[in-house]
Amino acid sequence: MTQKIKLNRQQIANRLAEEFEDGWLVNLGIGIPTLCSNYEQIDKTIIYHSENGVIGYGPLQKTGEEDLHLVNAGGQYITLMPGASIVDHADSFAIIRSGRLDLTVMGAYEVAENGDFANWKTLGRKGGGIGGAMDLAIGAKRVFLGLQHTTRDGVPRLRSTCSLPITAKGVAKLVCTDLGLFEVTNEGFVMKEIAPGYDPDEVQTMTDAQIIVSSSLKEFSI
Repeated sequence: MTQKIKLNRQQIANRLAEEFEDGWLVNLGIGIPTLCSNYEQIDKTIIYHSENGVIGYGPLQKTGEEDLHLVNAGGQYITLMPGASIVDHADSFAIIRSGRLDLTVMGAYEVAENGDFANWKTLGRKGGGIGGAMDLAIGAKRVFLGLQHTTRDGVPRLRSTCSLPITAKGVAKLVCTDLGLFEVTNEGFVMKEIAPGYDPDEVQTMTDAQIIVSSSLKEFSI
């Protein structure tokens, strides 16, 4: 019997980073997405953007080697790549709002089969953590999401419709969870890759929306 292996957070980030194209300007949101900068790109140059004003950073800094002046939007210590820039917060958001980002990768509490997603307010929470997510969701040319497939209580995060307040409507194009890689299409979630040892029926039981299984479905390479 094949061992069942869910992707860890870095592996989710790595799989999304594989989809980045050479020369893209990519914003990485807080949480799993920040780990995308750790992925070693082969024959690609990716320019990473952080909303707090860092453009052109690289992997997260190793413990004990931190520069306390260099952090991403999540407060993690980062390295700078050759040609990197530190800009004013307003300039950083001007880049976002002017449509210059090729991609933003964000986390989410929920994502719907039509590309709606929710990532700023949980059920029962007073207020919320809006941050720059709404600007990014409508300002970037593409939106990818990285998240766990279910909550700690086993509640599905991939849904037919979002139950939480929506961040943006119809913008998510690619979703990677610890169980699968899903393309958001006009027909719904198309599962293109699956975690080792799992079958589509098992993933379906942990998904609120109906999954469409790609004819070329394959296991994650991890």
